[in-house]
Amino acid sequence: MRILIYSYNYHPEPIGIAPLMTELAEGLAARGHEVRVITGMPNYPERQIYEEYRGKWYLTEKKNGVTIQRSYVWVRPQPGLVTRVMLDGSFVLTSIVQAFRGWRPDVILLTVPPLPVSVPAALLSWFHSCPVVLNLQDILPEAAVHVGLLTNKIAIRVFEALEKFAYRMAHTISVITDGFTENLVGKGVPAEKITCIPNWVDVNFIQPLPKENNSFRIAHQLEDKFVALYSGNIALTQGLETVIDAANRLKHIPEIVFVIVGEEKALRQLQRYCDAKETTNVKLLPFQPREKLPEMLAAADAGLIVQKRNVISFNMPSKPR
Repeated sequence: MRILIYSYNYHPEPIGIAPLMTELAEGLAARGHEVRVITGMPNYPERQIYEEYRGKWYLTEKKNGVTIQRSYVWVRPQPGLVTRVMLDGSFVLTSIVQAFRGWRPDVILLTVPPLPVSVPAALLSWFHSCPVVLNLQDILPEAAVHVGLLTNKIAIRVFEALEKFAYRMAHTISVITDGFTENLVGKGVPAEKITCIPNWVDVNFIQPLPKENNSFRIAHQLEDKFVALYSGNIALTQGLETVIDAANRLKHIPEIVFVIVGEEKALRQLQRYCDAKETTNVKLLPFQPREKLPEMLAAADAGLIVQKRNVISFNMPSKPR
């Protein structure tokens, strides 16, 4: 088959949807399918276009059998409604040019978020007479509303209309948890249109390793410690201040250390919270190289999955375990 994957995030971005879509695209290509990916210039999680991709409007790459067609995105480090709208809008406008540069697909796989990309995907579907499979990683705009990112009532109505449009134009909707299915059925989406495919992990890459002589433990003076580890995205849905509060209650036990690994800008905000709480048993570390991920995870005695209590049925934390 000729498969067009429409995904704002892709390699070399290290976390979130990007590794999943990269593994999916390369896996499909390895099975003999023709795969091209429509994506933006990499910028996540720093929200700055990576240096080697700056100053370019369009770029086409070939990697592991996949054709990667990138386009410019307007992105700023400070998140907010206006910057998010500008980011999504720029990707919608620039990516459609790349999407029409190439062969006719047999199927379009569209990943949401971002939600506005459903518009060019629908246009492509109509033009090429091919179905759209909507892969739903977050349910928007609910996630944005519940964490306080989206408060403007007009904007909420616009995004709700986009959400309905995305579900209606999709031939099939792939969700990552049964809670998403219940959410969509409650909104009138036919159950037979929905299939649940949980996100995956490469068990040949992420696998149990011994804690003895673990280089991550040694490098960060964690030998003989009980390590509670969180690694991943630090955003509004996680509420990692709760982890720091828990660590603060346990700081009288020197054998317990909490480790949070994430993007450096977010870590600086957490450091200020640690300082205000006078918490001394939390280590804040930047993202590690991907090849070190298995050993980092193996260094933990407990892996943390953190999510705010009001973030349910529209957001699903995904951690390899």
